[in-house]
Amino acid sequence: QLQASGGGLVQAGGSLRLSCAASGRTYMIFRMGWFRQAPGKEREIVGTINWNDVGITYADSVKGRFTISRDKAKNAVYLQMNSLKPEDTAVYYCASRLTGASGYASWGQGTQVTVSS
Repeated sequence: QLQASGGGLVQAGGSLRLSCAASGRTYMIFRMGWFRQAPGKEREIVGTINWNDVGITYADSVKGRFTISRDKAKNAVYLQMNSLKPEDTAVYYCASRLTGASGYASWGQGTQVTVSS
């Protein structure tokens, strides 16, 4: 199970930090992903982080502004968002991909991020 938190309302240029707590079969996690979905748009990937190594990827739209990290001791991943723009407004989701799986099977409930101009 995944539980995302930390969303809110922030002015453009501000920062937010999202958290995602994992529970259950965390030993089977291969990769965690952050996704977002803006109103009227398809869900898009923000970035990913491997559970057991340093592999991290970012969407071009967030490179240099967002940072993904993890704390395995707490079974948590984080999304630090800086220099936020109105176009970052969306519901943000975390998801997990298990070892041997081809996709993200478990999803958090989503947390709203609203960036005002």
